[in-house]
Amino acid sequence: MKIRRKILIGLTTAIIFSGMVLTPVSETSTVQAATSYSSLKNSINSIMTDSRMKAAASSVTIRKASNGEIVYQYYADKGITPASSLKILTASAALETLGENYRFSTDVLTNGTVKSGTLKGDMYLRGKGDPTLLKRDFDNFASTLANRGVKRVSGHLIGDDTWYDTQRLSPGISKEDESYYYAAQISALTLSPNADYDAGSVIVEAKPSVNGRVAKVTLTPATNIVRVINKSKTVPKGYKNTLKIEREYGTNKIMITGNAPLATAGKKEWIAVSNPTAYALDVFKKSLASKGITFSSTSKVLRGKVPENARVLLSKKSMTVKELMVPFLKLSNNTHAEVLAKEMGKVKYGVGSWNNGLKVMREYAGSVGLDVNKWVFEDASGMSHANKIPSSQLSLLLHKVRSEPWYGSFLRGMPIAGGYDRFVGGTLRTRLKLAPAKNNVIAKTGSLDNVSSLAGYAKTKDGEWLIFTIQTQNTKSSTVPVIDRMAAAIANSKTTH
Repeated sequence: MKIRRKILIGLTTAIIFSGMVLTPVSETSTVQAATSYSSLKNSINSIMTDSRMKAAASSVTIRKASNGEIVYQYYADKGITPASSLKILTASAALETLGENYRFSTDVLTNGTVKSGTLKGDMYLRGKGDPTLLKRDFDNFASTLANRGVKRVSGHLIGDDTWYDTQRLSPGISKEDESYYYAAQISALTLSPNADYDAGSVIVEAKPSVNGRVAKVTLTPATNIVRVINKSKTVPKGYKNTLKIEREYGTNKIMITGNAPLATAGKKEWIAVSNPTAYALDVFKKSLASKGITFSSTSKVLRGKVPENARVLLSKKSMTVKELMVPFLKLSNNTHAEVLAKEMGKVKYGVGSWNNGLKVMREYAGSVGLDVNKWVFEDASGMSHANKIPSSQLSLLLHKVRSEPWYGSFLRGMPIAGGYDRFVGGTLRTRLKLAPAKNNVIAKTGSLDNVSSLAGYAKTKDGEWLIFTIQTQNTKSSTVPVIDRMAAAIANSKTTH
């Protein structure tokens, strides 16, 4: 059950959003729209006759963004698996609970002292949930320590991940998913391989080498926390590329099999590690070694808790939650969703657990007038098929958030139809690329096996913004093309009086 593929293209942090900010409005009760969208209703009804929609279980709601009035509904109160559209609630609750300017932190501490270049005592690496921590951050830690004269550590290197509980996987994660980045384990001390910030994963790349020999394998970042079992074979140009990269269930073994044809790019996978805390410690120790900082022969790498008498040597703050909304929502990052849930639980209830985090999400939903009894979810990312939400409720949330002071940050995170750059178009980068939908549909995608959804905002030909939520499940063939036709029809619609 692969949720999404990595989109491999150059990165940029530029966010193109001119003329697309929806102004928060006052709330009114949800009633049938006074302005007629009869042509749009006819268009949607026609699209709903598609055989793919007839075979699926669906829930559709369209309402006016200005006042929440319903324009169209089809089984609007039927609970459907939302997939990643659930992230709309996660993002909203996080912005409200943590705040736009909230930052995660990572600290290096010691219970010892530095004398003649030796840190006499243990060195601690304490994580507090930062999903954006990179190897370069560890390199910066190591450089600063080296510049302060630290050359050797006599004690142990200890990782403290106790900011969150020890439950590493959310409910609904299947055995076949655990190998991949989109189902990575959640730890308060973790590491991302690049600026997509898929925390808890390592990039494994296999490329053809010499005919008849195994493929050349590289890990980013380099780490000894995984063991590569390379059973691949480089074959002549023209052969089929059958390379497969996956982590063996329940182990740290990464199995590489299949043929790597010459003159091809090979294969690249983002593989979830079996122990994010150990992974972060391993890479940190390599960073220290690269700056000439060594450990004694009796030193060990351990997991533990920072003692009360320890002092902070270095500290790193993450980007703000406002800034995190872009990689989180644009790229539909599952790890970010689950980290945000645990962080909300930690901040509000003192324990960073899914139970507490999901409780905060439900409380936020209730606080803005949603019917919490209609929101059934057991994770924050939408990975579970057991999650069920009616389109009427999801579209109502999209209306309610427009009145929130952090709405601009939420909206900037949402994918924009046809936006070529990954951090503009996100998961809609290759969809709805033609006018009038291009740049006029801003929506969150959702995808699981036999589940597709799209929920967000669309600007009509009259310049009015409509909120739409389209959810489908139990689909034998993909409903994405049909969903996109609906979104395009909304953008192409006009009112009648």
